[in-house]
Amino acid sequence: MVTYPVARLHEEIAYIAYHFHWPRAEILDMEHHERQNWVREIARINTRMNESG
Repeated sequence: MVTYPVARLHEEIAYIAYHFHWPRAEILDMEHHERQNWVREIARINTRMNESG
């Protein structure tokens, strides 16, 4: 079993919760790859908004 750094997990949870306002429990229920996909999507959205802004 591969462990995931707790600090990184907290960063992902905070990032997703801040941007999408999803509850912590819902984010924790996600598989690692799903959380990573949402983190990347939020980053893409932020980049597009900053470039157009």
